[in-house]
Amino acid sequence: MTARAGMYGDVSGKKRHVAIVGAGIVGVSAAIWLLRDGHRVTLIDRAGPGEGTSFGNGGVLASCGIVPVTGPGLIRRAPGMLFDRDQPLFLRWAYLPRLMPWLVKYLRHANDADTRRIAAAMAPIVGDSLADHLALSAGTGAERFVVPSDYLYVYRDRAAFQADAFGWSIRADHGFTWEEMERPALTAWDPIFAPEQSFAVKLANHGRITDPGAYVKALADHAVSLGAHLILADVSDVVRDGGRISGVRAGGETIPCDAALIATGVWSKPLAARLGIDVPLESERGYHIELWDPSVMPKAPMMIASGKFVVTPMDGRLRLAGVIEFGGLDAAPSRAPFDLLLRHAKAAMPGLTWARQTEWMGHRPAPADSIPVIGESPSVPGAFLGFGHHHVGLTGGPKTGRLLAQMIAGRRPNTDMTPYDPARFAA
Repeated sequence: MTARAGMYGDVSGKKRHVAIVGAGIVGVSAAIWLLRDGHRVTLIDRAGPGEGTSFGNGGVLASCGIVPVTGPGLIRRAPGMLFDRDQPLFLRWAYLPRLMPWLVKYLRHANDADTRRIAAAMAPIVGDSLADHLALSAGTGAERFVVPSDYLYVYRDRAAFQADAFGWSIRADHGFTWEEMERPALTAWDPIFAPEQSFAVKLANHGRITDPGAYVKALADHAVSLGAHLILADVSDVVRDGGRISGVRAGGETIPCDAALIATGVWSKPLAARLGIDVPLESERGYHIELWDPSVMPKAPMMIASGKFVVTPMDGRLRLAGVIEFGGLDAAPSRAPFDLLLRHAKAAMPGLTWARQTEWMGHRPAPADSIPVIGESPSVPGAFLGFGHHHVGLTGGPKTGRLLAQMIAGRRPNTDMTPYDPARFAA
């Protein structure tokens, strides 16, 4: 890559005091890698570690999840999906006027060339997710939550799989391989599936997190054990001295620092704007249902392709997660997405029963170009950003945190950071 003048190079070897705003998977990962490198860290979150989007994700380390939603044909399919009660796309119509500027930019990428470009950008962030999580959690209380596993895409039949050929060709181009299973092999591997689910693709070298919220909390506990100072507060602004970052305003007080990282997911937009970065950012509202004490437990996490949702075995429960709803940050959860998840799950696993269920709705951070924002502000030295992973925040969090820790320390990552550069959204 071609680095901006002074980028990464002016602090190499210098130990810094870093204020990290956001204690989700990205912020906590960056904190651990910075602490392991000898830096001081203040970790700030308004609700506490693992209480936001990191709590409610699907729990799959989906290394193969490099293909964005904005594939070719989305513009043609989307209107029909909105009016089909069995499709995982929802819109709060009153929100549409506010959504439109972002939506227009988002849909511009729904073509072959941009889909391949986005996938190429995502592959270095998520492609080695299991190894990244194992390295991050090694020797910590979080290690027990990381379980290596296969990952299945389950289809009604081979024809449905072949209809997804474009996405699978992109995965193949990036080195992913898989085993194809017709109904007899699928049933022999795991008899949980309905007869209507007659074909599956099984990918090795993936993984799952058995309790995402507890996992991030355990990582944060490890960061504190290494010396991180954890503060529960809302960060309202950044402070500059001579053009460089010198502190953050949290809970009405200024916390001094040598560098700051903004990693607050979909809530990052206002602070990014104060750093000269105008990100077209929306919430992809995501839903999950947890089925506690299920009668059967799948052998591995799986994507039920007909409903575009994942089923993940977790500690004591199954988590059904997915759905895209556009409706902003303030509206209460909708009922229809929960009903859809449960209806699809019953159809895919008809013998499944459970003791009780719990529900959750959260906010995935979605930049209009489907590529996360990772790097230093071009106008405020010492101010870094790390957010915008859409559906793969848990998957890509450890790698993102490690890359940011390297940049904050003044080292040049062994990854071309150009696609993620915040400068592409410079105001």
